Amino acid sequence: MKGLIRAGAVVGFALMSVGAAPNWLVTVSKTDGGHLLGNPNAKVKLTTFESYTCPHCADFEKEAGAELRISFVQSGKVSLEVRHALRDPVDLTAAMLTECVAPGKFFATHQAIFRNFDQIARTLTTSTKAQQDRWYGQDKAAARRAIASDFGFYPIVASQGLTRAQADQCLNNNALAKRLAEQDRADEEKYNITGTPSFAINGVRLIATYQWSLLKPQLDARL
Repeated sequence: MKGLIRAGAVVGFALMSVGAAPNWLVTVSKTDGGHLLGNPNAKVKLTTFESYTCPHCADFEKEAGAELRISFVQSGKVSLEVRHALRDPVDLTAAMLTECVAPGKFFATHQAIFRNFDQIARTLTTSTKAQQDRWYGQDKAAARRAIASDFGFYPIVASQGLTRAQADQCLNNNALAKRLAEQDRADEEKYNITGTPSFAINGVRLIATYQWSLLKPQLDARL
């Protein structure tokens, strides 16, 4: 059966057969400030705060990706919520595009952007002044479109079903940009986010935990 829509709360996007156990690896829900993969009622609720220009976040996605999902999320005992941490206009541009793909494709897009991190890093380090001037221009929508082009974001979201015209419409949405920026500031204040990636378990931010090898034992201890 199709996932149920709950007013103002969680929207489920999983498809499952009547009577069959839920497939938590394809169950995606929208939360009040992020996207959640897995069982919304999991005993252990992991929240990650990640920046698309953060090399340590890219390392975390590479190291944790399969093991976190298969060993923890798949069982239904752990849920994974991703929330955006915005450090610059590049982060904001990427975050906006992940918000505009179909909700069920959020996590695939999120991971695809991090798999493209080498290009992101290369573009950041080899960019010209003219490029940077476009990224930080007064016309914020035009700046985001320039970023999406220079950093190769358009092909990534196209592979997830978002056309170039739809992507541009997304990046022109100043209200969405404002909402994401406000959410980022609210998360920083609520969780005292000082670096990325940062993690919270059941709403409590973990101290001195910035990589999978330190996070995994803390998940194990709560199961």
